[in-house]
This record gives sequence, structure tokens and C-alpha cells, in this order.
Amino acid sequence: GVPDNPAPMIAPGEERRYTFPLAAGGTHWMHAHTLQEQNLLAAPLIVLSQEDRSADVQDVVVLLHDFSFRSPEELLAGLKAGGGHGGMMGGHTMMMQGHNMSGMPGMQMDLNDIDYDAYLANDRTLDDPEVFAVEKGGRVRLRVINGATATNFTIDTGMLPGRLVAVDGQPVQPVSGARYGISMGQRLDIVIDVPAEGGAFPVLALREGARERTGIVLATRGAAVTKMSGLGAEDGPVLGLSLESRLRGTSAVETGPESRAYDLVLSGSMSGYDWRIGGADQLRARRGERIRLAMTNMSMMGHPMHLHGHHFRVVGLNGKAVDGALRDTVYVPPMATVDIAFTADNSGRWPFHCHHLYHMASGMMAYIDYEGAS
Repeated sequence: GVPDNPAPMIAPGEERRYTFPLAAGGTHWMHAHTLQEQNLLAAPLIVLSQEDRSADVQDVVVLLHDFSFRSPEELLAGLKAGGGHGGMMGGHTMMMQGHNMSGMPGMQMDLNDIDYDAYLANDRTLDDPEVFAVEKGGRVRLRVINGATATNFTIDTGMLPGRLVAVDGQPVQPVSGARYGISMGQRLDIVIDVPAEGGAFPVLALREGARERTGIVLATRGAAVTKMSGLGAEDGPVLGLSLESRLRGTSAVETGPESRAYDLVLSGSMSGYDWRIGGADQLRARRGERIRLAMTNMSMMGHPMHLHGHHFRVVGLNGKAVDGALRDTVYVPPMATVDIAFTADNSGRWPFHCHHLYHMASGMMAYIDYEGAS
């Protein structure tokens, strides 16, 4: 949770032990909500289903981070004072072309507002990547977690085409490919088949709109691992809705009318670094209701929107109805609209926020309150 919801922060030197029932299997994670991810205060939480336990598949968990030697407080102060320009802020931009993300071509997107000191996969850079021993002809399930505070990546499986089989811990109909975008807070499960002849196979995370990259290596016994640069030859891809539009869940689509619908406007700018969720001050639900949230991003930065305590289905992309994936975090690109729907089946007061945690800390945070909940 977030500070004081549902419990106070763990004090220095304090110890707490939590017990809780496990839900269905999936790739999950746990982390602080106080800008401490960039200090590596996060960890995977992998729940194995009975099917996972019996499958002849090797799990490889990859936790991505952006790391800075500057404190989160210093970085946030610089963002508010500098509007994304200056030594510590990236201010990377690009022109939006065409109409795939907006109706206004030629607008300038803000991609990265912080240039981090390092981009890490399992706490390591490509100067010394983690090398996973895999079997010739074996099958690997990559469980990739974007634990970065403020960085989108694209996962590049290189020579080994993959099959995306789950997002945010929820199964999807397989999507074949070699590159998959992953925003902050999201998870991807990608199945890869290792060639019978073996070899060493990098799996890279490409920073959005920039040359920096990180990653791991899958290597069979005796394979030579070639040293790689932390800078690629070209900028990493810019995330949009292309992958999201291809995702379909494997469970039955929930039917029935929505009990409540909220139109939300995501707004803000690098000038003054002020971010908001318009229309979110009175988000209410009653147990058993079907809730729809329509999020329109009127800013020039993308926002990975995360709902605590629930999984939701993606039901609309730029006005087009879809039977999309079940998720807990969905990326809303600049000048785009994404609709989600969920069943209110977990009473409480649940945070709903942007998982770019500097946006969250600067106002892009709301709560969904259950009516009649004790």
C-alpha cells in the first residue's frame, strides 16, 4: 500500500510480518510508494500455480530499475524548479507523427524527465550482466518487472523470438514477437525456446527514446558471452497502444451494464511539474458494482495508471471497444484515451495513481472509496 493506507510506514529498525492468502499464480512485485524504488527498495513476488509447478519451463525473473546517486527529494526539487531542463533532467522529446496516439500530428512529446546514473536488470548493468544458465533446446519463461521509478522500456529478445503469455500476472492469448513495451509497474511473461545448438542470447531492456539499455544473458554450457555496451546504436522505441490493442485475456469477458462510469482527464506539464487526475475527487464504488473509468491523457507525457486492490479489463482504446487484457497497470500515451472496467469485489479505500512515481508525488494520485464499507 501507500503510507497510512492501509498501515503506517515501517519505521527504521522496525520489523513487521504479514500473512495473506495467495491468489492465482502470476508475476507480481512489492515496493515502496515513497520514491524509494530508485534506491532499489523493491522485490519480485512470484506466485506459482499448480500448472507452473508441473511445467517443464525454467523461470528467469528480471527486475528493472532506474538508479540515481541523487536522492529522490533532490530530483523532485529539480523537476519542480527546472521544468525538466538542466543537468539532472533529461527533457528528451520527440515529435508525434500521424494519428496513432493523438488527433494532432506534429505535437512534441516529453519522453524522459530524468537522466539516471544507471539502468539496471537485477541490480546490474551491462558492464557485468547476470548470466542465466539455460539448457540447449530448453524453454524459458521470462518474468519481467518494470520496477523503474520514471522509465519506460522495450524488452528486446533479439535472436530468440518470444511469445507473450501474461501481463501484470494475468494470462493473455499468446502474442508472438521480439519486442514488447513495458511501462512503469507493468509485468510481462515471455516464453522463449532455446535453440538445440545452444549459444549466448542477450535479452535487453531498451530505454524509451534514448540509447541507454540494460539486460541479462541466457547462455548454454560453454557458450561465449560477448561484452555489450550500455548504449545501443539507436534510441529505444516509443511506447504507444500497438501492443495493448493486440492483447486479449483468456478468461470470459465480464458482461452486464456498468453501474457507474467516470470520465477522468490526465493533465499536467513539465513547467512547474504539476500533474493531476481531473474528475477523480469523488470516485466511489459499492461492492458488486461494475465500474468503468475512461482516462483521457491531455498531457504530453505518458502515464501508466495503476489501481490497487483489483485487476481491471481494458475495454476501450481511443474510442474503439476492445475485449482487452486483465491488468492492474495500463499505459495511457499522450493525447490518447483508454477505458478500463472492473468489478468492485474488494471493499476498502484503494489508491489509483500514475506509476511514474514523480508524477504520483506531484499530484497524480486519487482514491476509490467503497460506500458502506467498514
